[in-house]
Formats: sequence, C-alpha cells, structure tokens
Amino acid sequence: MWVQYSIFCAMLFIGLGMNQSNAEKCDLFEGSWVSDSSYPLYNSKSCPFIEREFNCQNNGRSDTLYLRYKWQPHACNLSRFDGHDFLQRLKGKSIMFVGDSLSRNQWQSLTCMLYTALPSIKYNVSRVGDVSTFTFMDFDVKVMLDRSVYLVDVVREANGRILKLDSIEGGKLWKGIDMLIFNTWHWWNRRGATQPWDYIQVGQQIYKDMDRVVAFGKALNTWATWVDTNIDPTKTKVFFQGISPSHYNGSTWDEPSAKSCVRQKEPVVGSTYPGGLPSALTVLKKVLDNIKNPVTLLDITNLSLLRKDGHPSIYGLGGRTGMDCSHWCLAGVPDTWNQILYNLILQTFRS
Repeated sequence: MWVQYSIFCAMLFIGLGMNQSNAEKCDLFEGSWVSDSSYPLYNSKSCPFIEREFNCQNNGRSDTLYLRYKWQPHACNLSRFDGHDFLQRLKGKSIMFVGDSLSRNQWQSLTCMLYTALPSIKYNVSRVGDVSTFTFMDFDVKVMLDRSVYLVDVVREANGRILKLDSIEGGKLWKGIDMLIFNTWHWWNRRGATQPWDYIQVGQQIYKDMDRVVAFGKALNTWATWVDTNIDPTKTKVFFQGISPSHYNGSTWDEPSAKSCVRQKEPVVGSTYPGGLPSALTVLKKVLDNIKNPVTLLDITNLSLLRKDGHPSIYGLGGRTGMDCSHWCLAGVPDTWNQILYNLILQTFRS
C-alpha cells in the first residue's frame, strides 16, 4: 500500500510542475506552519451553517492570529483550494466522511470551503438516520457524513450494549460511494457515563473491558477486511483521516503551566511536536501496511499536533463552563486537511 501511496504522491507533484527526483522527496505532511495574510480560506461569517461548537469567532473568540497560518510542506507547495475546480472534478459523484465528530468537523469544513467559493450555488441539506447529506445541486455532488464513532457495530442485546469488534453491519451505507474518508479514535478511551457500550465482543468471547488501543487495532483490522472485501478500487477512492490530536496537557508542547489549550494563540514552532506521536497512529499505520486495497492516509496527526492554538477551548459548545481542546475552530485546521485532500485528488479526478 505504501508503495502505491509514494507513486501517487510522485504523480501529484509531477502534475504540479516538479521533477520526479524532487517529487519523490516531497511529503505533503512534513512541514511547518507559516504566517500568511491571505488566510483563512474563507470567513466563518460567510458560512451560515457552521455548527455552534466549531464557530469560535461567533462564540466570542476575539483573537485572529490563529486564522493566519498556512501549512507549508518542506519540499513543495500546496495548490490553493479551488472550490469550483473541486466540484467540477467530482461532478455527479458522492463523497462520504465516516466516523466521529472529528469527521463532522472535516465534513463541515469542506462544505464551508465549497459554499463560500460559490456563494450563489444551489444546495440542499438532508438527514436520514445517522447520514447527513449536503448536495451541491448545480454539480450533483453529494458531500455526506455517516456518524459511526467506532466504525464497528454497537448493538443493544439482552445483556446490554455490545461493542462488536468483528462486525460492520453499518458498512452497507458505504457501498456505492465514489470517495470514502474514514476516521475513528476519539471515542475509544471514553469511560463512565459517556461510554456508549457495556461489553466488548470478539468472536464468541464477551469482555467487560480490554486495553483500548488493542480494541482499536482489532476494530481497524475488521474495517480493513471490509475494505478489501467490499471496495472496488477502480470505482471508489478510500482515505483514512489519521488521528486528530487533543491538547489538554501543556507539558507535551513544553509549556508545563498550561493545563489546557485556552489562550493559546500561535502554533508550536518548527516541524516536530515535543510530546511525540500518539500510539494509536502506530496501530493505524500497521493496519494500513497490511491492507490489500489502496487506502491513502491523510496523515494529519503531526501537523495538527503543532496547532495547540486551533481548538475552540472556551469558545465551543460548552462555553466558559466547558473546555474543548479536541475539536477545531472553523475556519481553521480542518480546512488544511481538506486542502491536502484536494491536492491528493487533483490527479485522481480529472476536470
């Protein structure tokens, strides 16, 4: 899979005017955040459907420096996001984000990026069950979101709610989609009242609990088997969002006095996060190494770790009584995830 990924990236940068030797050295996900006065890519006030939990400026965040950064890969430049070109390339196609509220964060970012690029465009928003669909009617492009926080199933049975690590009945909703962007991790360490299951099942074995990273890996292997069994790579492009980080402990960015992300106004300087990468990313990459069908990793973990300033903090859903250092303000970091996604599909979907 990683050989296919490297070839894909090389093709991308040849298409952007770089020679092959430079292309092979360029990793979109290795770089740093640099100040750029032409950012953000859109004004949040111009996107009327940003949900409250992501709408930091509307919720009272007055600083704007966090909006003025762009991601700069070390060895190449990202093409600026072009909403009209994106919709033209994907005309008549469907995109589905599958995962938890970080998928919703990225889904809402993309719909804002597309809408603000063409503010007079006709659109329709609908929801059926856990699937939300934003349709850009002039292009017949559907940008969808399926809320599936573990990817595998949680089923209510006589003895309680069972997290089934080897079952993906929900995958029937993913068939026939032209582009799938998966994500899970945010919910795996939830405990107590916020944990939405009572037992874990693997095969016929029932467990009260297990190591959450181990459970995460088992679920990812089930997902990988589903992709290999159900996806025709000539018809569907598959991405995995990567692990979106949180910032609740300043020691991880060399600021021990910080107990959360509140009042953080600038990214971590440089290209390496002092606290290192989460173990979940290692598990994810191991699964992707062994998957048969091509899956492109949106390896957003390190670049997002550097953005301790990009979270809602007290300007999210909970206001001053809450502290959100997990989700991201919009406009903000998820726009860069989608800009990278756009760069990766430039060579996949011809205009």
